[in-house]
Amino acid sequence: MSVKPQPHPQQNHLLAALSPEVQARLFPHLELVPLPLRALMYESGRAMAHVYFPTDSIVSLQYMMENGASTAILVVGNEGLLGISLFMGGESTPSRSLVQSAGFAYRLPRHLVKEEFNRHGQLLLLMLRYTQALITQMAQTAVCNRHHSIDQQLCRWLLLSMDRLSHNHLTMTQEFIGNMLGVRREGVTQAASKLQQLGAISYSRGLIKVLDRARLEALSCECYGVVKKETDILLPYLTQRQVLKDAAVIPVATLPTRAAGT
Repeated sequence: MSVKPQPHPQQNHLLAALSPEVQARLFPHLELVPLPLRALMYESGRAMAHVYFPTDSIVSLQYMMENGASTAILVVGNEGLLGISLFMGGESTPSRSLVQSAGFAYRLPRHLVKEEFNRHGQLLLLMLRYTQALITQMAQTAVCNRHHSIDQQLCRWLLLSMDRLSHNHLTMTQEFIGNMLGVRREGVTQAASKLQQLGAISYSRGLIKVLDRARLEALSCECYGVVKKETDILLPYLTQRQVLKDAAVIPVATLPTRAAGT
């Protein structure tokens, strides 16, 4: 049986875009951590200890209401990082971060990220541009949730997720998707059934596969296109790769399922 190779830092596009000089300062301190499905990365109001750079996982930032209802406000994957509040002046966030697609991430202690950010060099520029891309995604999500159908919202969310993965499938229940979109489970069932009938996706026992991406884009609203265009402009590094010469120097840490952000 073949063994899946360990993820490398350059699978995260932001880390790959850093200059060799910055990589030399940061990469020896990276820790590879597994992100199980539904693992809680950051809890609302709790201090952050690390910044996470996903390689093949997706994390959604969700806002929780007092009655327990939640809605995803953005998704983070291999295009960037989780924990922008640490270098924007805060030590916590009002939202919580939940793993929506299992995989791995590299993490750095917050003090190292702040030290590099305060050099006012390349990392600062990349993170500020990435933050602007996230602001665009959050703003467009708010518009989409208010003005577009559940079908269109599901298309947008699937497309954004696929942009951050190296494969075409996601594993999650309709209840989880409903919590992500802030809609009832029945609405997700109907929307997923429509997309399946149209040949855009297949959905069975919690496994969603995108069969026809072009069809999915045609069925989506303009919100996905707005976010994609702005992201491509702000993050030109998404097409770049830099090779890590010695991945063996990176230690491996174990991430608790419920207390990763403490």
